[in-house]
Formats: sequence, C-alpha cells, structure tokens
Amino acid sequence: MNAPIDYLLHLADNALILGQRNAEWCGHGPILEEDIALSNNSLDLIGQARMLYQHAAELQGNGATEDTLAYFRDVPDFKNYTLCELPHMPLMAATSAGDRDFATTIVRNFLYSSLMVLVWDQLQNSKDAQLAAIAAKSLKEVRYHLRHSRDWLVRMGDGTAESHTKAQTALDQFMSYTQEFWTTSPAEAAALATGTGIDMAALQNDWNQIVNEALKEATLQRPAAGGFVPTGKQGLHSEHLGFVLAEMQSLARAHPEATW
Repeated sequence: MNAPIDYLLHLADNALILGQRNAEWCGHGPILEEDIALSNNSLDLIGQARMLYQHAAELQGNGATEDTLAYFRDVPDFKNYTLCELPHMPLMAATSAGDRDFATTIVRNFLYSSLMVLVWDQLQNSKDAQLAAIAAKSLKEVRYHLRHSRDWLVRMGDGTAESHTKAQTALDQFMSYTQEFWTTSPAEAAALATGTGIDMAALQNDWNQIVNEALKEATLQRPAAGGFVPTGKQGLHSEHLGFVLAEMQSLARAHPEATW
C-alpha cells in the first residue's frame, strides 16, 4: 500500500523548505561549530526530502523526478507548513535588509523538531513500507536536531537578558504558527484512512509536554494559544515562500535540460 502523493509531498516540502532556510546560515553562523551544525541539519532535511520526492515521483509517473518536484512546482503547489518558510528574523523586519537572527532559527527548529520526532516515530508503522523505512532513517536525524535546538533554547532562554529577550520574541512570533500542526488537511485524512499516515491531533499532548518542559528549563513563557491558523499545507502560503523558491529554483529553471 502506498501513501497518497500529496501526503508524501507535504512531508517532503516541509523538509526541503526548512532545509533551504537553514542552509542560509552556511558561511554566516555565529561561530564555526554552529555554521557546521546548521549546515549538517540542512543536509539531513534535504536528504529526507529527496527520499520522499523519489517515492512520490515513482507513484506519480509521467516523467516526474525528485528534481521536477523540487524545482518545477510553484508556490500554490507546495504543501509545507507556513512555519518552515518564514525568514530568520522578526517578521516586522523581514522586508528590510535585517541580519539573520540566531534565536529565531533555534526556536523554529525546536518547535518543528519536537513535532517531527513524534511524527517519524509513528510513521515507522506506516502501511507504506517505503515511507516506514524513510521514517526510521529520518527519526535518527531529527533526534539530533531536537537535542541541538533544545540545548540552544535553554542556553539562550536562561542566559543573558538579551539572549532571553531574543528567544522569547521568537517564541511569541512562531507559536501561533504551530496551530497548523493540528488541523487536518485532505491529504492527511486520506493517509490516515489507509493506514499509511497518522493522526496528527493524537500527537498534540506529547508535543506539548516536550515543549513545556523545555520552556520551563529555559525560563521562557509560553504564549497564549489563538490567532490566525495558517494553511500552508493546503497550498496557501505567506509572501515569503515565493522568495525562497525564486532563489532555490533559479538555476534549474534557467537551465532545465542541464545534467550534473
């Protein structure tokens, strides 16, 4: 049994877009070790995306490949969480030439990794054998991503007044976007019905526990729930995804017949 193609694309797009965002730190990390760590994080995510795109391309046929799915789809075709596409800076400064904000990156990686460590663990039992194998490999990687981001979250939250403020600001900005985790898309409903996907709402309590324990240790205050619920996984994105894709896809679209 195979998972719905749109479900595979949702998982792949999450990994690709966040991987692309984290790759923006390459050569710009605050210290050399973190430059390397975030680059490795990006490579892990893009590797996960490749496996998922390859699986989806085989199911889709008609000449689809991992490259066509990554480089030749447009904004409405992408099904990633809106959280993954947001820039590495407070959103009010996102239209200016602001510097990347390390706390923003750490908080986003923590919130996403806290989810995916649960998702990949459950997807090891998917009735789609290939997806289950991808989940088993990805789980090992995301456990490191969670440990890395959590350690930095605690270090910054329980650090200086400035680092605490930056971490709290990022948390206040991003927490509302996590509401999208628990809203069911048609692709997720179809995957759950066939046993190839999982019930995301059933993960919420475990995710809350991971997040709340880390925030308590980091002396950060969890923002109140509420606000706009984004719909990125249904193809309705923020204005930021278009800029990510324009940079990421430009070479492939300029030379569509090129081989490497």
